[in-house]
Amino acid sequence: MDWDKLRIFHAVADAGSLTHAGEVLHLSQSAVSRQIRALEESLNATLFHRHARGLILTEQGELLFDATRSMDQRLEAATARIRDSADEVFGELRVTTTMGFGLLWLAPRLSQLYENYPDLRIDLILKERVLDLPMREADLAIRMKEPSQADLIRKRLMSVNMRLYATRNYLDEHETPQKPEDLKDHRLICQSTTAQQVSASSIFTHKLLSNGVRSLLTVNNYFGILQAMRSHLGIGALPDYVTEDFPDLVRVLPEMESSDIPVFLAYPEELRHSKRIAAFRDFVTEEIIARRKRMRAQVAD
Repeated sequence: MDWDKLRIFHAVADAGSLTHAGEVLHLSQSAVSRQIRALEESLNATLFHRHARGLILTEQGELLFDATRSMDQRLEAATARIRDSADEVFGELRVTTTMGFGLLWLAPRLSQLYENYPDLRIDLILKERVLDLPMREADLAIRMKEPSQADLIRKRLMSVNMRLYATRNYLDEHETPQKPEDLKDHRLICQSTTAQQVSASSIFTHKLLSNGVRSLLTVNNYFGILQAMRSHLGIGALPDYVTEDFPDLVRVLPEMESSDIPVFLAYPEELRHSKRIAAFRDFVTEEIIARRKRMRAQVAD
């Protein structure tokens, strides 16, 4: 098959439109249409159903798109390896992690990484869904559980725990709870039991709610919980990594916390020698070591 026609087909299938594909490829709509017709004739198959709102792949089109998508991902991987053979750290690095960790811990620390590697471009993908690293949906992941996908290099970074916090202003106006049963006299701010979260966090939430909590605010991400807490709305459940940057939060009921939640960094085996990966991995590791030192110093004080 003609590689150029396959490239044009892939762009059309990805865009769902001849016009949009033409804009990406810098070709006229008529030129793109001619190439698609020629490809369909060479295969003796219809690849698209055409309708007023755009193009839909036929069954044969889906088969071909699966093949071209795999080719595109492999080309991306090869390009990345070639690019990483240079000594400099530059180019795009797609990093995926959870909304909470990405917004509240990782993003505020990226200035140091950019200071060291100004030519690096980070594409931060914040999703609760686990992206497929071997299929190049992202280059590197930081997740709150060990990845189960094959052909990944894994590094355990640290453990975190869910704990209870409130602002000093809130505690000045409300009696500080002394035992779990006292939570019924406060507004609890936490994730819903139906929200997507790791099992340790879900178990902790159920445990909190078992104390006869009457006033409740649930938010489906930690950033929302933090904002509500900093507005002095109540006592909130947050992972301990969040509170380091917010000294106005005070821990309450210190005997209550979740079991350890492991944090893993993972990337595909084929990127083992990537200098972009190494730079990011070392940056995160150094930040976590510095965090441990600060925590030990606080305990000592």
